[in-house]
Amino acid sequence: MATLVVIAVASYLLGSIPFGYLLVRIFHGEDVRLSGSGNIGATNVARRSPAMGVSTLLLDALKGAAAVALAAHVFLGAGPARYPAMSFAALVAVIGHMFPVWLRFRGGKGVATGLGSFVMIAPKPVLITAALFLVIVVAFRYVSLGSIVSVAAFPVLAWRIGEYGNSNIALALMACASALIIWKHRQNIHRLVSGTENRFGRNRPATGAPEPGTRSNPR
Repeated sequence: MATLVVIAVASYLLGSIPFGYLLVRIFHGEDVRLSGSGNIGATNVARRSPAMGVSTLLLDALKGAAAVALAAHVFLGAGPARYPAMSFAALVAVIGHMFPVWLRFRGGKGVATGLGSFVMIAPKPVLITAALFLVIVVAFRYVSLGSIVSVAAFPVLAWRIGEYGNSNIALALMACASALIIWKHRQNIHRLVSGTENRFGRNRPATGAPEPGTRSNPR
């Protein structure tokens, strides 16, 4: 139990590092939460700087992978039994990204962090969902739609393909993380249904004027 507590704390702290916020603040002196969607993730950061958007994507994925790698190292001798601990670390890292203590618990949507976490547990399903994401974005030009569909598909693909030690607990924890990511996209889902979601490549509101459905006050 004490080991799981340590993993939970470490995973949360890793997941809560707000790389997107930090990059924009350091290099541009701005609060990324006051522009675009108000999100600290790679998509919103990319509207300010494509290079920083890519960096945010990689760093957010890396922190998720680091959390899972830590759990795998701690339970190295446990064989397949380590997969529940790894999936637990993935879930907590995603929660840390969504609710970072450093930003008054207002964080991102967890897609990149989930990607980095899941690839350490079930790499083949992640590759398939990444391809699915790209197909949807290219076909419909909705990043949010690609994220929602691919995240929803991941637990099903993981169940069909395996690679998670065939642990029902591990699969359930990954499914919980996926459900949380979809829940964080609830405003996007509403805009998709109403036809007001912005397409990829379309100009967004200027800095200081977040898109409809978001708050302009970072607090």
